Amino acid sequence: MQLGIIGLPQSGKTTLFNALTRGNQPTAQGGGKLAMHTAVVDVPDERIDRLSAMFKPQKTIYAKTTYVDFGGIESSPGKESAKGLSGQLLNRLSQMDGFLHVIRCFDRAQLPHPLGSVDPQRDVEMMDAEFVLNDLIMVERKLEKSREEYGKFGGKEKERLAHDLALFERLQSALSEEIPLRTLEFTEEERKSISSFGFLSSKPMLKIYNLGEGQAPPNVPSKYPQATAEVALQGLLEMEIAQLAPQDAQVFMQEYGIEELSLSKVIRLSYQLLKLQSFFTVGEDEVRAWTIPIGATALEAAGTIHTDLAKGFIRAEVVSYEDLIALGGLAEARSQGKLRMEGKQYIVQDGDIVHIRFNV
Repeated sequence: MQLGIIGLPQSGKTTLFNALTRGNQPTAQGGGKLAMHTAVVDVPDERIDRLSAMFKPQKTIYAKTTYVDFGGIESSPGKESAKGLSGQLLNRLSQMDGFLHVIRCFDRAQLPHPLGSVDPQRDVEMMDAEFVLNDLIMVERKLEKSREEYGKFGGKEKERLAHDLALFERLQSALSEEIPLRTLEFTEEERKSISSFGFLSSKPMLKIYNLGEGQAPPNVPSKYPQATAEVALQGLLEMEIAQLAPQDAQVFMQEYGIEELSLSKVIRLSYQLLKLQSFFTVGEDEVRAWTIPIGATALEAAGTIHTDLAKGFIRAEVVSYEDLIALGGLAEARSQGKLRMEGKQYIVQDGDIVHIRFNV
């Protein structure tokens, strides 16, 4: 899972990046340059900790998340001033699975907002408009090319181009009305048709309101609440906590009434937004978490572990995490009939412990 941290200059993107990754990248840097910081972090999961304590493996491997902190994303109020993102930045953004949009709510005289005032709703709308504009530019280029080709072909190729035209005209209509593509419904075939374009407004978005100390979350109405999620946190405070030893961090959290750090909270919300879940493989050699889409089959889970397991798939041995913990081990789960055999089309559930039987 790759998540891009975006926002206007001085919004606290790098502060959040440091809080999420326990990093120490310089903050309060000016915009205008294409600068990126990247870090891979473990996905916190108490279930992995308990499974590791049960099996005492040689290795414990958590699921991973990659965070990319993007600098230099600048925008200006009003559609007429927008020119689109640079090609290099656009290419990198299009590779992300989703975005964390950091929205400035704090007011700090020594760090003025680049637009002269703190206005979360304006900043949200500006970034949305920036992504919509870039997608619209790409869609219109595609339409122009498809219309030119349409008159040159016949038969099945002409039929394919007709489908493309209808799909991209639908995208153009939505984007022209400033509607993000993530709000639209697509068939599986349509999703495949547009997947290679990496449309920015089609990607899941988690809005992160970056508060000052003691500040209440803002009331920013969302036009499309079903297509985004949001959370409010104190980025600077959480960055400071992330640098502390675990015991000191716990004391600090209690003092400020913080129940859950941003790392856990943001990853949990990101999994929900991207419709992802975890399953586990266990044994004396390794306890490991794997990330798959919600609704993935046992065959797809096998392929996530290794392509050979999918090719030679016979059966999957499956037990739920709750049953395994309650019964105390795989032998007990088997004797109680909780460790069961499932076929290729079994829909893997969050927290399933899976062992693939295969023959290559």
